[in-house]
Amino acid sequence: MNTIVPRSEYPRPQMARQDWLNLNGEWEFEFDFGDTGKERGMLTAPYSRKIVVPFCPESELSGVHYTDFIESCWYRRKFSRPKNWRGRDVLLHFQAVDYEATVWVNGEEVGRHRGGFTPFTCPLPDADEYTVVVRARDPKLMTKPCGKQMFFQYANAGCSYTRTTGIWQTVWAEPVNKVCFERPRITPLVDSGSFELEFPLRNGNFAHGMEIAVRMNGQTVKANIGCDFTARLTVKLADPRLWTLDDPFLYDIEAALSAPGGKVLDVIYCYAGLRAIAFDGRKVLLNGRPVFQRLVLDQGYYPDGIMTAPSDQALIDDIKLSQAAGFNGARLHQKVFEERFLYHADRLGYLVWGEFGDWGMVWRCLGGGLLPENPELNQVFAAVLAQWSEVLARDYSHPSIVGWCPLNETSWYGDDFHPALRDLTEAAYRYTKLCDRSRPVLDVSGYSHFVSGADIYDSHNYTQDPEKFASELAPIADNMPFTNVSPSIRSVKYTGQPYFCSEFGGIKWNPEQAGNSTESWGYGDAPKTLHEFYERFAGLCQVQLENPNLFGYCYTQLTDVFQEQNGIYNFDRTPKFDLAAIRAAQTIPAAIETEE
Repeated sequence: MNTIVPRSEYPRPQMARQDWLNLNGEWEFEFDFGDTGKERGMLTAPYSRKIVVPFCPESELSGVHYTDFIESCWYRRKFSRPKNWRGRDVLLHFQAVDYEATVWVNGEEVGRHRGGFTPFTCPLPDADEYTVVVRARDPKLMTKPCGKQMFFQYANAGCSYTRTTGIWQTVWAEPVNKVCFERPRITPLVDSGSFELEFPLRNGNFAHGMEIAVRMNGQTVKANIGCDFTARLTVKLADPRLWTLDDPFLYDIEAALSAPGGKVLDVIYCYAGLRAIAFDGRKVLLNGRPVFQRLVLDQGYYPDGIMTAPSDQALIDDIKLSQAAGFNGARLHQKVFEERFLYHADRLGYLVWGEFGDWGMVWRCLGGGLLPENPELNQVFAAVLAQWSEVLARDYSHPSIVGWCPLNETSWYGDDFHPALRDLTEAAYRYTKLCDRSRPVLDVSGYSHFVSGADIYDSHNYTQDPEKFASELAPIADNMPFTNVSPSIRSVKYTGQPYFCSEFGGIKWNPEQAGNSTESWGYGDAPKTLHEFYERFAGLCQVQLENPNLFGYCYTQLTDVFQEQNGIYNFDRTPKFDLAAIRAAQTIPAAIETEE
């Protein structure tokens, strides 16, 4: 058996504890195509296969590499509780399981979770030995929130890619006391040079006071807390240092929770970046200064790991590859990226927009008009909101996140908005604003905008001719921006808010298939030569950089993804182009950054 633990790094950098146990590696595994495993005794029956967690069974790195539909599958792993964990509760964490998970430990059900992108936790019984069994269901449903996984037909096609089923992020355990911290919420307050800190408490409705001590930047701030579920305090900084693209400085935070008498109940290690996002007309400001957001669409797929990066270094490399090409951030597209990616974005000064993986469900069900009256939509829209709320709670404190976008390319064809889709969009937008007043929110990326007066307005425009592209974007000066509205697609009126083209380019280039080819996929007519590609790319970027009414853009895309070959890099991350030329096209000063 291979004893090397894959993806062995700590999975939750913004809330770290010293004691933890990584449970990645070889697990027992079994397919359950009929989803009858529980009735057939799969809780205790022997399994015929092995799998390498945290890689999904569709991936090469899992050792299974099965790409057909998997209605259900089962995992089993045994582990021993470390001796120094006795006397404390043990929590079992799953960073992500796609799509519906049920967990049993020592024959007892300990947890369930729906949604393929966010973590969940199961409390374990008091025992020295644990047998963990996981059933992962990934039903072939049209009415299921997901991203670009090909959930409704066998093979990859167009913008849809190989499925991800089951465990695809790290599984791990940690010991805690009965009263302990839960995930902190950190809000930077640049004007006052301080951080507002909230530390939710597990089992926090206690009848006696406790003390929390926060240490950061050489300072220690203490607060007494009583019968509450959350400890709140504000830390004012001496000589505050901002988080910027050139200097992404992070403050280290150590928070300790003590009971009366001084017994330490919990210690966690966090970090924070001091930065502010604001508007000035159509400009989006970072710490009071306009920064043109040169974003790239990043879908986070890998040839050998599918949605799971083969290593932590691969996450770092993707950010550095983007920066090397001249981008200063990314739209994280139709996938909730793992926490380690956001940690590296925080460290490396990389702007990102957080997004939910809704595209398959909404576009197929409503945009395509396949199931307009299906009552199951009520349930699946509730699932979107429930799962999106977990994303917001997980990622709120990352300084690299400069905007939220819960939905992508939703649209309605007809004289009036579909009421269910309209209500979903309104609810997702309003809920996001309620959870986070420190960042702008885009109601829908591209196509139908449903929320009047939303923070941001955008469009997707894959016009390939720079001159025509410029003419389509120019009317924004008269409050008439390009939109994806057509005689059949509806959208609310633009009201002067910041605007950007959140998808453009997508220029197909395969060095072995110069010109058009059905063997790969991209937007528009493919260039016949590299020179033609460089001219087109530079022209499309320049049009937007020179437009004083745009705050940024997002080029499609960072890498090729399977059959979609319109990336700056190949799928294996090798370069397709002269990066100096790609970078030079984006380094001309943007109009919004040079205005007085």
